[in-house]
Amino acid sequence: MKKRFWKAFRAAIRHYFVAGLLAFVPIGVTLWTLAFIVRRLDNLLLPTVIRWFFPSLPEQPDLPPLVGAVFTFVVILLVGVIVRHLFGHEIVRIGERLVARVPIARSIYQGVKQLVEAILASSDAQSSFNRVVLVEYPRVGMWGIAFVTGPVRGPLREAFSGTEMISCFIPTTPNPTSGFYLLVPEAEVREIDMSIENAFKVIMSGGLVMPEESTRQRRLPGLEA
Repeated sequence: MKKRFWKAFRAAIRHYFVAGLLAFVPIGVTLWTLAFIVRRLDNLLLPTVIRWFFPSLPEQPDLPPLVGAVFTFVVILLVGVIVRHLFGHEIVRIGERLVARVPIARSIYQGVKQLVEAILASSDAQSSFNRVVLVEYPRVGMWGIAFVTGPVRGPLREAFSGTEMISCFIPTTPNPTSGFYLLVPEAEVREIDMSIENAFKVIMSGGLVMPEESTRQRRLPGLEA
């Protein structure tokens, strides 16, 4: 009798604990991430501006949450207005010419600029994650989810004369912010009908979360059953 009771008790505890985890962890991680971003934005610009204008303050004032984040947002918005409608473009060009004279700074600036432009230009199919494909990686017979970032141009394209190549990013699990950049022949990728959001879910969960949307696959030569 006691054994059945403790067995049922442990099963109930495990059942409710798993249900609690499923309910709490996604919400908790989301709230923690948002709080982390807000804290970073709170301390990004406003404390520095206060120290500039009030250097005699003995210590940093205790500001309410979100004040610094709102201030950062307003500053970025005003910079965008100046760049788009006033004399900001000329200032940016002067700054770029100055940075271009410093070898290390030039490389960092160009890399960061191109990365930000690729992330923000979501409407440009040639400069962002525009579709999800499968590529044979890390060896023949094994497939990985990849994001197409655009066609290969310039010297890289010239190295594959006669072959249409595409740029692919293969993220790692469970951290999709790191991964591998591959040049893949267009004809050797397998098309799948999956959204970028669902692809990230599969990658971050290590395959535990699978989308229920239909998948249309283009069979590659030699892969038919």
